[in-house]
Amino acid sequence: MKRIIKFEKDDCSPCNMVSEYLDRKGIVYETINPFNEPELAMQFRVRSVPTVILLEKEEEVSRVIGFKPEELLALSAAV
Repeated sequence: MKRIIKFEKDDCSPCNMVSEYLDRKGIVYETINPFNEPELAMQFRVRSVPTVILLEKEEEVSRVIGFKPEELLALSAAV
């Protein structure tokens, strides 16, 4: 099963732009604040926000860092 996780923080404009984009496309995703869950951030090697990761069977398939609509569209098409 594939799923999307998004690492973001509350006061991040690009993070909000990514959320709005995914919401408009009807993409279901899980939101994680890396500052509240540093172990997960380390596990997924998140160094900046927003970071959107596509997982399949808990293995990373694809990653988008920042607000890049073309890459987000390709990632969402893979779900």
